Amino acid sequence: MYSKVNTMAILGIDGMSVSAEVDVSSGLPEFSLVGYLSSEVKEARERVKISLKNSGFRLEPRRITVNLAPADVRKEGTGFDLAIAVGILASYGLIPSDALKSAVFLGELGLDGHVCPVPGVLPMTLAAVERGFRACYVPDANREEAAVATGIRVIGVSTLETLVAFLNAEDETEALSASVPIETSGEEIYDVDFSEVNGQETMRRAAEVAAAGMHNLLMMGTPGSGKTMIARRIPTILPELTREESLEVTRVYSVCGQLPPGCSLMRTRPFRAPHHTVSAAALVGGGQRPRPGEISLAHRGVLFLDELPEFSRTALEALRQPLEDRMVMIARVTASYRFPADIMLCAAMNPCRCGYYPDRSRCRCSEEEVRRYMGRISRPLLDRMDICVEAPPVGYADMKANDRSESSAEIRERVKEAWERQQRRFQNSGIFFNSQMTGREVKHFCRMEVDAEELMEQFFGQMKLSARAYHKVLKVARTIADLAGTEKICADQVSEALAYRHLDRKFWE
Repeated sequence: MYSKVNTMAILGIDGMSVSAEVDVSSGLPEFSLVGYLSSEVKEARERVKISLKNSGFRLEPRRITVNLAPADVRKEGTGFDLAIAVGILASYGLIPSDALKSAVFLGELGLDGHVCPVPGVLPMTLAAVERGFRACYVPDANREEAAVATGIRVIGVSTLETLVAFLNAEDETEALSASVPIETSGEEIYDVDFSEVNGQETMRRAAEVAAAGMHNLLMMGTPGSGKTMIARRIPTILPELTREESLEVTRVYSVCGQLPPGCSLMRTRPFRAPHHTVSAAALVGGGQRPRPGEISLAHRGVLFLDELPEFSRTALEALRQPLEDRMVMIARVTASYRFPADIMLCAAMNPCRCGYYPDRSRCRCSEEEVRRYMGRISRPLLDRMDICVEAPPVGYADMKANDRSESSAEIRERVKEAWERQQRRFQNSGIFFNSQMTGREVKHFCRMEVDAEELMEQFFGQMKLSARAYHKVLKVARTIADLAGTEKICADQVSEALAYRHLDRKFWE
């Protein structure tokens, strides 16, 4: 007897429909799995057989053939177990075929019949909604995650025996009583705040401007000057994720199996800080089975690279294309994968290996050693840093000051107003922030006062700005004007934006 069960696979970070076709016929007892399968999918044969036996199903020995279609797409992971088991039971006549037509089955089977959680449930459930399925059976542990998707009934299943009882239930309402969607609500909660930062007004201002326009930020200074402290507090001044952004972020974390325990929908902006030994594939994505990297896990948030020159040159240069395109394209012979990478890059570094250059009372590095250390950061990558700021050592007076610093909530209000101005400006254009403007938008939206134009002309030649650097200065100036609430860019705003390009001239030339 033939049966067909719907399931899903992951291709990149998207769900793809897969059909588990099961045929049970007479002949020598055999269990065959076909359909371009990875080793963990082939192992489903043993998991399903023993799970069925331990769940109390004594099946007559027959020839069982399972095909996971389409056969030209490689199937990976353990999420097909449940669909295969359901298909076998339906072919033996133990499950009505009508219960399978508009349903999707996802989950791994334990040897005792329990349905175990699998990664990527949310994108697979969203794909099931797009394809018009009405019900989705998922492991109990994944139920809250799958319930984030609207327009489909989500049924959490704990054991294979329970699932069969559901599918054979006379009262369908009773069987689907576990499918009520869960409301996912909550507020962003951070354990750090900008009010804890003493002094460093220049870095605080640079972080605010960077957050207001989602500009890339580079901080340079001596050890202990507060670079990491500032970076870790940047997410606290970014406005809350919208539901669409939350879904985008959750999809990536779901595929990577990195959703926090008890979290069904990501509510806080990601902050990723990989160690400098990270490989290029781990940073931007890739591998034998392409997976999102740290830059995609930081999507809609902050990617922080501490000790920037210590990262391998290969890894840093791999960032150049994603920073421009805001996505990662990974090509393989069989398929191409696209991962989101709309991030704010924040980096921190010391001016030399010992960290104290140009203070010659403490620094013992030679000029050649300093140049070699700085040379680890290529000019093309440096040009992609919109804001470069120096972090001076914190003085004793700043440490002991009793004056209350601005909190993250106060700064966030100004950033939020700047974001709202940008959303009105770029409405229906596919652009959301000043940092994303192309040359055409820069020419149209970055109009300057006469004195600002003269100042820019004067410093363009003096600083030998490239075309990319010139546009980045104007984008930063546009963001500073948005924070001030002015339509035209004035000279003071251009001056501040130019000051953020001074650091790379000071240390790299």
